[in-house]
Amino acid sequence: MGDLHRLIAFDLDGTLIDSRRDLADSANELIVELGGSPLPEEAVGGMVGEGAAVLVRRALTAAQVEHPPDALTRFLEIYDRRLLVHTRLYPGVRGPIEKAREGARVAMLTNKPLHHTERILEALGLRPLFDDVIGGDSPYGRKPDPAGLQALMAAAGATAGRTLLVGDSAIDHETARRASVQCCLVAFGFGFESFPKERFAGDESVVRDAGELTAVIERFLRS
Repeated sequence: MGDLHRLIAFDLDGTLIDSRRDLADSANELIVELGGSPLPEEAVGGMVGEGAAVLVRRALTAAQVEHPPDALTRFLEIYDRRLLVHTRLYPGVRGPIEKAREGARVAMLTNKPLHHTERILEALGLRPLFDDVIGGDSPYGRKPDPAGLQALMAAAGATAGRTLLVGDSAIDHETARRASVQCCLVAFGFGFESFPKERFAGDESVVRDAGELTAVIERFLRS
């Protein structure tokens, strides 16, 4: 555990892990069950970021199939089975997390359900690197609501100026903005592909690989 008065919080999907294919395969299995035709992986990837319920609604709407009451429950059952079939760490991302731990409390803030988040972190050997993990089904709600991030800040004793949120999407960017914290976006994540570039404020960092992310974290720790 690092400095309890400094916090670095990471998003999961599209930031540390490439989970797009498993999410797309799960959504498409549900769509086919409901009589529809599968969507392209890239299309489903663009729907990820605001939680499973939003993903299911968007996918079924795009596939033009009905949205039965148990659609979310069924999707989560399917995804539970496919969770780690293709999901992998992005190259080198363990290094930036380890660097973060040298001078900050390190947390996971994701809109993925906590159960799935914990399973993935354990399977990929990342869980010991995180002091706190908040999922999208927590009492704090989902990003871009800043409540989860603010709870992590309180646990770390960190002010907004000593907090960094690392993500890949417009949802992460908006969360950081609402909490008035520093933001770093990873351009290698699939969520960045649909980021509306006109929303850049000019004070966020954008990195192309894990090495650049490590450099941003080093600068943050020295600030």
